[in-house]
Formats: sequence, structure tokens, C-alpha cells
Amino acid sequence: MNTTQLETVWAPRLLSVLRIVAALIFMAHGTQKLLGFPASPNPGPAALSLPWIAGVLELVGGALLIPGLFTRPVAFVLSGLMAFAYWIAHAPRSFYPVLNGGDAAILYCFVFLFIAAAGGGAWSLDRLLNKSRTA
Repeated sequence: MNTTQLETVWAPRLLSVLRIVAALIFMAHGTQKLLGFPASPNPGPAALSLPWIAGVLELVGGALLIPGLFTRPVAFVLSGLMAFAYWIAHAPRSFYPVLNGGDAAILYCFVFLFIAAAGGGAWSLDRLLNKSRTA
């Protein structure tokens, strides 16, 4: 396999895999907050509170990213959500992400920012819909 194949064939496919896996794991945060699954020792957040809004964005945003629908705007919003989550919930605890528990928020922020810039990849509904519009 040469570099051209990696760039043209495999990079878009692996971008889709990254999008799907990140969305599935991210969506689990929303299901835990809003639906109580997987079970959590914390009670569900009050409706319309910041954690509730975050849970809705995690659940709906993750569900849209899995198939790659509205990928760029959804990923951009989720990237911003994770930036806010870091600065509001994690940074006040400590300067160091490994100590304040914010390393996942930082990682999600930049993964979603990359997806917002790169798009959904080869296996996304956005790509399929754009092909059908140009055909």
C-alpha cells in the first residue's frame, strides 16, 4: 500500500470510523445524564439546567454524528460544548487536566473541531446526500 492509497482511500474511511466511535462514546454521556443508562450514582440533572442542556446536546449530537448527518455544524457545536464544559466544570479544580478530570473534555473538543473542519468522511449521510444532489 502506498501513501496515495492511504490519503485517498483509507483516510476518509478512518475519518468516518473516528466520527462513529467518538459519537457513540460521547452519546453515552447523554444517555447517562438523561436516561439513567448506564446507571450513575449521580441523580439526573434538573430540566433546563446546564447539565441537562449538555445531556441533550450529547444525546442528540451523538445520534446525528453516528450516521454523519449535519456533521460539520453538529461537530462544531459539540466542540464548543466541550470547551465550555472544560472551562466551567474542570479548569476551576486544577490547572492540570490530568488532575481536574478534564482530559476527555479537551480531547472531545479537538476531535469534534477536527471533524467540523474535515467533514464526515467516506461513510456519512452528508456525503451520500451531497452525491445525490450533484448527480
